[in-house]
Amino acid sequence: MADTLTIGKALNLGLRRAMEDDPKVVLMGEDIGKLGGVFRITDGLQKDFGEDRVIDTPLAESGIVGTAIGLALRGYRPVVEIQFDGFVYPAYDQIVCQVAKMHFRSRGKVSLPIVIRIPFGGGIGAVEHHSESPEAYFAHTAGLKVVACSNPSDAYWMIQQAIASDDPIVFFEPKRRYWEKGPVDTDSAPFALHESVVTRPGSDVTVLAYGPMVRTALDAATAAEEDGRSLEVIDLRTLSPLDMVPVYESVRRTGRAIVVHEAPGNLGLGAELAARITEECFYSLEAPVLRVTGYDTPYPAARLEEEYLPDLDRVLDGVDRSFGW
Repeated sequence: MADTLTIGKALNLGLRRAMEDDPKVVLMGEDIGKLGGVFRITDGLQKDFGEDRVIDTPLAESGIVGTAIGLALRGYRPVVEIQFDGFVYPAYDQIVCQVAKMHFRSRGKVSLPIVIRIPFGGGIGAVEHHSESPEAYFAHTAGLKVVACSNPSDAYWMIQQAIASDDPIVFFEPKRRYWEKGPVDTDSAPFALHESVVTRPGSDVTVLAYGPMVRTALDAATAAEEDGRSLEVIDLRTLSPLDMVPVYESVRRTGRAIVVHEAPGNLGLGAELAARITEECFYSLEAPVLRVTGYDTPYPAARLEEEYLPDLDRVLDGVDRSFGW
C-alpha cells in the first residue's frame, strides 16, 4: 500500500531505513543533527541514531568530504550533505581529485562508497550561491556517478540504492520540489538506480528532463495536449552514466527531441544528449534536437529568477520551434 509523502519526507525515511539496515552508514553535514538540516531532511535522525552516526560538522565542505574519504577507507558508508549547491566548490578538489580517482588509482582494490547529497536548482527566492545547478561539473568527471531524483518514490528508493552502492555517487535533490507530494510504495520493487524512465507516454515529441524540470515537462505535456500534440516525457534520473536506451527508442518513434534543464545551456547536459541522439538517431529526426535551459549568465537575484528558469511556456515554445522545421 502506497503512502503519500513529500520528497523531503521520502528522503528522510530512505535515510532512516538505510541506517537501520547497515550500522556502518553515517551522516555528516552542517546543521544536520540537532536542527535536522536547513530543509529538515535529516529531522529526528540524530535523536534516534545518536551523535556518532549523525554528525554536525564545522562549516568546511572540504573537511567534510575529506573526512568522508577516510571513513570510507575504513569500511564506513558516509553520506555527506552539502547544505546548498553553491557551497560544494570548496570541496571540489576533494571530490574530483580524490573521491573520483581512488578506485582507479588503487587498480580496483579500494572502493569509496560515499554519497554526496546536494540540494540543487533555483525557485526558492534565495540569495547568491543558493540556487545553482552544478551537475555538469560532476557528470563530466570520470569515476563519479551522478543521479537526480524528481519525485517522492524515487527519492525514497534512490537514496537507499546510492548508499548501498560501492561507487561514489553525487546525489542531486530538487530543493524547490522538496514539499511536493506523491505516492511512495515502500514494498514495491524500485527501478534500477541508473535507469531512465518514461513518465508520460507520447507520440509527437520526446522531452527529456531530470530533477526539478521533470514536473515542468509534465505540466507542458498536459498543456500541449490541448493543442493536439502528444509529448513523451522521460525522466533521465541518472546523469552519469546516462541511460540512453529509452531515449533512443522514444526519439526513433517521435522524430523530435527537446532537452530541458535549469543549468546554463553552454556545455550542459543538453549538449551531450543532443550529440548522442544525433549520432544514433540521425535518420529518424524530423528536426534538430533542441534545448530549453537556463541562460548563460550567473544565477540572477531572486526577483528575476522566474525570468531565468525554464517554464511551461518556454518548453511549449521549444515544441513549436521543433515543429517549425
